[in-house]
Amino acid sequence: MAFELPDLPYSHDALADKGMSRETLEYHHDIHHKAYADKTAEMVKGSQWEGKSIEEIIAGTYDKGAVAQSGLFNNASQYWNHCQFWEMMSGEDSKMPSEVEKALTDSFGSVQKFKDDFAAAGGGQFGSGWAWLVKDTDGSLKVTSTENGVNPVCFGQTALLGCDVWEHAYYIDFRNKRPGYLTNFLDNLVNWENVASRM
Repeated sequence: MAFELPDLPYSHDALADKGMSRETLEYHHDIHHKAYADKTAEMVKGSQWEGKSIEEIIAGTYDKGAVAQSGLFNNASQYWNHCQFWEMMSGEDSKMPSEVEKALTDSFGSVQKFKDDFAAAGGGQFGSGWAWLVKDTDGSLKVTSTENGVNPVCFGQTALLGCDVWEHAYYIDFRNKRPGYLTNFLDNLVNWENVASRM
């Protein structure tokens, strides 16, 4: 399988009015994500992982409890994370479908409580990482956070929504204000139809 940089599902300017600038997307997608794609392809070539899916590589190289993950895991997981991240945002106004609203209300008490929990998970992640809304192995919805490139694939969970909280994701537009970036992500950037499709 080739690990190539996917095109953004919208133009580099599409999110600018919603708090994510063209400059951020040029750095984040065109440089950071491309580096993960290129490094994954390079490391997989000629290895036991050649021909495997990205999910198989992530699950197979994740070292539970390790202080530091391998270079292949880090690059493959970040490649996958970013492929999801771009799809989880929209340049169009995205209305939350009723089935998503009901699922969030049933699971968290209200949509606002879900947003509060998600923002707290991302804001409380020390250092680099991700905030996630996942469908757990028992079918329940949970908010989680993961360090560095670790993602729901490692735990057999389904990623419904994820937000990158590495500094490169927000520093151009929000400087050190990660909470503001997370609030803006939830209020203005989420592609709720994409969340519904993952449910």
